[in-house]
Amino acid sequence: MKRIVILGAPGAGKGTQSKKIVEYLNVPHLATGDMFRELMSGDSALGKQARTYIDQGQLVPDEIVNEMVRKRLLACDRNGGFLLDGYPRNLIQAHALNHVLDDMGVDLDAVIELKVDKEELIARLLKRAEIEGRSDDTEPVIRNRMEVYRRETKPITAFYETEHVMNVVDGMGTAEDVWARIQSVLDGKNS
Repeated sequence: MKRIVILGAPGAGKGTQSKKIVEYLNVPHLATGDMFRELMSGDSALGKQARTYIDQGQLVPDEIVNEMVRKRLLACDRNGGFLLDGYPRNLIQAHALNHVLDDMGVDLDAVIELKVDKEELIARLLKRAEIEGRSDDTEPVIRNRMEVYRRETKPITAFYETEHVMNVVDGMGTAEDVWARIQSVLDGKNS
């Protein structure tokens, strides 16, 4: 497996597990947050468009996100693979990703969604907010982010189930426990 998408609610452990996946598979970690920072550090028209939305605290429209990801994927070696983190976030983006992959002549190997109990997610995010001094990460804000994730991701997981690449991984337990479950998926022992 070389072309992977990782999904999970805020606090599910995507960042921790993404590091392990990219090291294990020796593929680039394509995180949309990093891509946005890179895009906006340059002087491209796409970067300027993205910045106007981000500076206003708004979500960047799908067409801008899709174009950014398309350019990054086309720059990847077709056989080298990737781990996409933070994309797709909705069904429009999932369809756009399929179009890019079709143009490249490749398919996704797996979509991995980390599932963690709601109350555990809240506890993890409140602890992270305390440790990192994130005063804007209050319980009501966290609950809203989780609801947005659930609402937008449910159609994506259904879509990838029909594509036969969806893998739900129990994200509860230690990072090592979760990694062992993901590794089983990557090794084809669980799908």
